[in-house]
Amino acid sequence: MSDFGNIGKLIALMGAGLLILGGVIWLVGKVPFLGHLPGDIRIQRENLSCYFPLATMIIVSLVLTVILNIILRILRK
Repeated sequence: MSDFGNIGKLIALMGAGLLILGGVIWLVGKVPFLGHLPGDIRIQRENLSCYFPLATMIIVSLVLTVILNIILRILRK
């Protein structure tokens, strides 16, 4: 019976994680300059539209790296 309890907790944690991730993605979509930085490549033709957010991906990666490093240093102490 305890296996079902563990599975229930796991599903609840995964649901909470998805809820938090969805909220973060929704809030990031509200930031006006993300996706329109000078390093982002946008190609638009008649029947073709391609978008490569290179500068945005680099900035998001740097911010996440700093945040995760701070969290790991706090948890390590």
